[in-house]
Amino acid sequence: MAGSKIFLAAVGFSGGSLVAGGVVALIVGLGIIRRFAGISHTAAHVRVYETAICLGGIWGNIMTVYFPKLPLQWPGLLVMGLFFGIFVGGWIMALAEMLNVFPVFARRLNLTKGTSWIVVGLALGKTVGSLLEFYLRWGKK
Repeated sequence: MAGSKIFLAAVGFSGGSLVAGGVVALIVGLGIIRRFAGISHTAAHVRVYETAICLGGIWGNIMTVYFPKLPLQWPGLLVMGLFFGIFVGGWIMALAEMLNVFPVFARRLNLTKGTSWIVVGLALGKTVGSLLEFYLRWGKK
């Protein structure tokens, strides 16, 4: 019985590591780290970005597979939520920029003014939707 649990834990951890490695490869392959470093003028610290992303992938893998209990209370959850939101939002915006989503969208709709308001509206909509989901506990049984 204990041997099968150890085997399942190893398989779960290995599968999660594979997925996390794929995400890191996607981030590096698309040049998102380079883009973040270029925007923030911190090209000398690219290695720190890469290390942080790898450690984040490992930590996310551990959190997803083993569900450790963290006594963070509200302040810790707010800080984690802020960092997660910044990471996901930055990643989405970097992908959208690299794929030229906004210029193509603006050209198709003949938008000449107000594109910054569209981006702000998208960000606010995502934020409000996430807050409603967490507050109303949608998806929880």
